[in-house]
Amino acid sequence: MKKVILSLLMLASIQLYAQNNQGALPQVKTANGLLDGVTEASGIRSYKGIPFAQPPIGQLRWVEPQPVKSWTGVRKADHFGPQAMQRTMYSDMIFRSDGKSEDCLYLNVWTPAKSSTERLPVLVYFYGGGFSAGDGSEGRYDGESMAQKGVVAITVNYRLGVFGFMAHPLLTAESSHHASGNYGLLDQHAALEWVQKNIAAFGGDPKRVTIAGESAGSMSVSAQMASPLSKGLFAGAIAESGALLGNLSPAPLAAAEENGQRFATAVKAASLADLRSIPADSLLKMSAGFRFSADVDGYLIPKMPKAIFEAGEQMHVPLLVGWNSAEGSYRSVLGSRSSTVQSYKEALLAAYGKEKADAIFAAYPAANDADVEQVATELASDNFIAYSTWKLADMQSKTGGKPVYKYYYTRKRPAFTDGKSNDAPGAVHSAEIEYALGNLRYNKAYHWTPEDYKISETMQTYFANFIKTGNPNGKGLPTWYSLQERQPQQVMIIDVNSKLQTDTHAPRYTLQEKLNGK
Repeated sequence: MKKVILSLLMLASIQLYAQNNQGALPQVKTANGLLDGVTEASGIRSYKGIPFAQPPIGQLRWVEPQPVKSWTGVRKADHFGPQAMQRTMYSDMIFRSDGKSEDCLYLNVWTPAKSSTERLPVLVYFYGGGFSAGDGSEGRYDGESMAQKGVVAITVNYRLGVFGFMAHPLLTAESSHHASGNYGLLDQHAALEWVQKNIAAFGGDPKRVTIAGESAGSMSVSAQMASPLSKGLFAGAIAESGALLGNLSPAPLAAAEENGQRFATAVKAASLADLRSIPADSLLKMSAGFRFSADVDGYLIPKMPKAIFEAGEQMHVPLLVGWNSAEGSYRSVLGSRSSTVQSYKEALLAAYGKEKADAIFAAYPAANDADVEQVATELASDNFIAYSTWKLADMQSKTGGKPVYKYYYTRKRPAFTDGKSNDAPGAVHSAEIEYALGNLRYNKAYHWTPEDYKISETMQTYFANFIKTGNPNGKGLPTWYSLQERQPQQVMIIDVNSKLQTDTHAPRYTLQEKLNGK
């Protein structure tokens, strides 16, 4: 009898708790269990280290992400999960993660919602790092500032390097989809599915999800746009410097498999069992010198993205896309040569031959020696990543059926906090991230000025407006027309005094198309 009474009392208390906390945060009920978050000083609620798939370890190494297992009780979501396995590659990557592990499939949510009944727009951000480095815990991606703009912000971890992108004939044969590689992209896809199932509990609207990313994260955005698997999982896209198009098109599966075979031979692994038995730290060390990236696996990416976009088979969603003024270094063009017109011409001749060199000089002209470093920087930027980004903007504007808004980010970072001047020729690769996401405070390397905060407010507001409505325009901002609205096309120059102007670089990309065989 006592057991019955105790059971009834427990049931009553649970029902009372549910009634009193219906729709309340910070405790959230997901499809897999309860989460207990943290209320930040700003009032934003954060939930860090949420598992969205099973740990890809043991027999799940090089397997597409499997559904996360449910837990009992309340899971603390007060700290970041582990970062994906990676080497230290970039000095500007400062992680707040719980160490490094092959068990890395976690995401983080920041929400301004006061209850789960709200339906706020959602941002899902994929980090950059060449598919070899990066983490959702980096301060520049922190979602608190964007949440203060009325957006539920999410960062997602995905597998990297040999763990995330190695293809191999044996893996292809093992797969029910006859595909291998792209595990990191499949992790992102699994996270987007998790968002559809769970984001309403955080006050988000699953019908208003925008994906975004920079560099490899931007390439990931283009991959998700092209993938038939992701249709219906998001309603908008932001691509910052990078796309799997043009000179950055993914390798065919066969080529990726050959790369995987070379790696397996190098580490003396004759079978998948051999490969999966190698400890994660050892595997990471062994992979040094090998490059693993996205491939046309026939599953997530069924054919070359160029063919998908040409046919209009990609996601038909609004796109905000752009790149920076100094994505590459003029040294990659000039080498050790001096910065003179004569040296510039000699470098072009040596790299491209007479006919192509003349055409490149015509598209990237230097009237005098003072112009050389600037035009060589612009050529290096296009060769590195800007051309591929332009290609995404161009193709989506022609076949995507929705508005495309293009920007050109030109703000050079200020002096360093140690007093040293910043000698960069413009906005270097990745420099816009902390501006766009409102996170200047997390980058302690630079002496930020009122002008920098002004630019950040402008860029972040454009981004927030786009996430909310599919259109970046709003009160107090320079009007931004889509590529389809004005001819010749317009581009938003983002700097201290942001302004829309006619895009004068079209001849460069016509030339890049020829150089890259379209």
